[in-house]
Amino acid sequence: MGLRMRGLELGTLLIWSCFLLLLQPCGSMEPSCPADARRPVLQTPNSTYTQLNYNSAFMSPIVNSFLGSVQSKPFPKDLLIKMITQPSEIMQTEGVTEVLKYEIGFLVCIAIGILYIILMPLIGLIFACCRCCGNCGGRMKQEQMSNIHCKRRSFYWSTFFITSVILAGNVCMFLSCTHTSETLMNSPTEVSNILEDVKSYLVTVPKQIGQVVDESSLTVEKVKSSLNGSSLGEFIQSGLKGHLDPSIKSISEIAQVINSTGVALQHVNNTLEQLMPKVDELNVNISAVRQRINVTLSLPGCVNCTSLQPKLDKLSLDADLEFPDQTELMSAVNKAENADVIGQANKGNDFFDDIPQKVKTETTQTVKLAVSELEKLKSQISDVTKRLPLDKLENFLQPLTEVQQDVLDVTQYTQLSSKISLGVGLVLSCLILLVVVCNFLGLLLGAVGLKPLDDPSERSCTSSCGGIFFMAGVGFSFLVSWIFMIVVVILFIVGGNLHTFVCAPWQSKEIFQILSTPGLIPGFNLSTTLQLNTDLTIGSMYSDCQMNKPLWTTLHLNGIINLEDVLNISKFEGQIYQYFENADINIANITILTSDVKSQLRNFSDSFSSTNFSSITQQMNNISETNLNSTADDLDDMASKQTNKNISDELHKQAQELRNIQTAITFSIMPLVVELNSTIKNLSRTASQINDTVGTVLRSVVYAQDIMNYNISQIVKKESRTFVDCQFKIFRSFTQWANQTITEQLGRCGPAAAAIDRSENLLCRHLVASLNAFWFSLGWCMMFLIPSIIFSVKLAEFYRRMECTDVYENKVVMDTFPRASINPQSIGS
Repeated sequence: MGLRMRGLELGTLLIWSCFLLLLQPCGSMEPSCPADARRPVLQTPNSTYTQLNYNSAFMSPIVNSFLGSVQSKPFPKDLLIKMITQPSEIMQTEGVTEVLKYEIGFLVCIAIGILYIILMPLIGLIFACCRCCGNCGGRMKQEQMSNIHCKRRSFYWSTFFITSVILAGNVCMFLSCTHTSETLMNSPTEVSNILEDVKSYLVTVPKQIGQVVDESSLTVEKVKSSLNGSSLGEFIQSGLKGHLDPSIKSISEIAQVINSTGVALQHVNNTLEQLMPKVDELNVNISAVRQRINVTLSLPGCVNCTSLQPKLDKLSLDADLEFPDQTELMSAVNKAENADVIGQANKGNDFFDDIPQKVKTETTQTVKLAVSELEKLKSQISDVTKRLPLDKLENFLQPLTEVQQDVLDVTQYTQLSSKISLGVGLVLSCLILLVVVCNFLGLLLGAVGLKPLDDPSERSCTSSCGGIFFMAGVGFSFLVSWIFMIVVVILFIVGGNLHTFVCAPWQSKEIFQILSTPGLIPGFNLSTTLQLNTDLTIGSMYSDCQMNKPLWTTLHLNGIINLEDVLNISKFEGQIYQYFENADINIANITILTSDVKSQLRNFSDSFSSTNFSSITQQMNNISETNLNSTADDLDDMASKQTNKNISDELHKQAQELRNIQTAITFSIMPLVVELNSTIKNLSRTASQINDTVGTVLRSVVYAQDIMNYNISQIVKKESRTFVDCQFKIFRSFTQWANQTITEQLGRCGPAAAAIDRSENLLCRHLVASLNAFWFSLGWCMMFLIPSIIFSVKLAEFYRRMECTDVYENKVVMDTFPRASINPQSIGS
């Protein structure tokens, strides 16, 4: 029988606990883990903008095509490596022969240039001597041929075309020498900016590492703060809240019900103390008036007075006010109040509020052990950054600073070189322009001043000046062309080889393959310099940096650090979980409600459940329905029918007395009745709910007490594990961020590749390109000076004034260009 009853109690408890769980609001059972903190964004290196915004490589396609034709062989990587590593072997006959074979195209061009340098002044000297002897156009006589005008036009347009080509080359000379000067002027600043970007990158990498270390310290300190604080107690408190809160709240609610019931009963007593004397007094007054009315109606002269007798018999204030004995109710309320139910609720609240501090006290030793494990974890994470060889990057700062200072120190010399190069380039360009001007003046003056009908010995001064300008241009060409060709050859050797051996392989990335050759630079090994046991090459690093990869990928740091193992916190998790599993967290138990208090609550509930408030309400309604005015109206009506004036006056007087009593009821009794009726209704409504309320309180208290007696240790362990889970969630978030940051963000080396590209842009796309454009334009002009000389000498004969003429009788007169015309009269003659 006992087991059956116990099973019934447990079943009831289970059903009630499920009901309470359903009543809990979502999210109120456990505190949520703290939101993941916003991780910092890694600092990025500063960058500067280039000042080389002009296009120095405007002639690069033509020049590079020419150089490609001159040197069509592939880049001699093996030969170049051999020249650097074994210079003594290269100086031998076989080495020199191999170099000369590769440079055969350049040697041919140089030979052509030397031939030009030798022959041009020699031919000019011979030409001058020949003219002095009267040959080579030196004899001022012109034969008049039938095709003379056709030949003049042919030479004219040929000279115009050749001169235009020379002018185009001369314009390119002006542009290229200007770009060369500007590049030299800006190169110190550009180099300094490039070095500054590299230094900024090298300085930023350790700062990024510091950000990762600082974030790990902040994470550890945050978790330590949670362990040392009251967070664990708050988790346990929240875990118990769903079980204790309903009972404590219900106790507080029943305490308020008891208090409000006592106040209502006291108010009923006070109202009755005021109401009952007045009701008794009014009953006495009504009885006296009724007696006087009966006397008047029984007088012999009263006409038809017996008809009111039945109504007068009912004339009374129907309000016995027979209330139940309130002593028992007040006694039940007083006993319930004396049981200090609200004190019990406060005691439960105090116990609930003290849980965090109790848990903190109980877990002091456990927290110390957990914190020691966290310090190990912090040290392990810091050790990762120390093992990264990135601090070796700072070793490059001092050399870069020294180079930057050296560059700034030579700025004034570079600026002077810029001015000199600009001056020399402009002088050379102006000298070529002088030849172009002489040719164009000769073309202009010769064509304007020529009259075809004039005898060659009688040509105008304008036409003769045109011929003189042609010869001046020829003479000046012979004087300076061979000197200019020397400049072309020298710049061709320098600029052409720079393009072939430096810029072309740099742009095709072949130069990085050479630099990656082991032993190419004695004593230099990138892996050794950075203290890495991985095989690093400059080419692979540059390729990775062009894609802005992190240093973890570029330096192959996964070969020396197992980051997954270092950031694996599972071994710390198991130890810290074990610490909290073994922690003896003893939360002192309490008795939520004593048996005496429960007994008083049941007595309180039973007392009000047996009270019948409906009869009391009915009595209030009877008083409210009392109406003496209708009887008074009947007396006035009967008085108007009396023949005896004394009887009529007496009835009127008694009717007025009834109205006065009704007025007293309305203004003296009814307010108290209304107030009492409202209080009784509220009390009745409360009483109808007291039984259920008390039952709810007792059931919730039994459930909560059982939880406290049997399940509190399981709740403590469950919430402790949840708390530790939340702390490790913070660590997992950090390790995920740290892993991603170190492997994907730390030290993105795009700025290093950008610095190399800017250096290539400065050297090749500006300095070498403008230098090559200059010698190519100058050589272009020199080569076209040869046909210019020939056509200018030939054309000058058609414009200069001759000393004698050779008459051709059957000559055909042809139009000249552009102003020569035939006189119609001369044709007629």
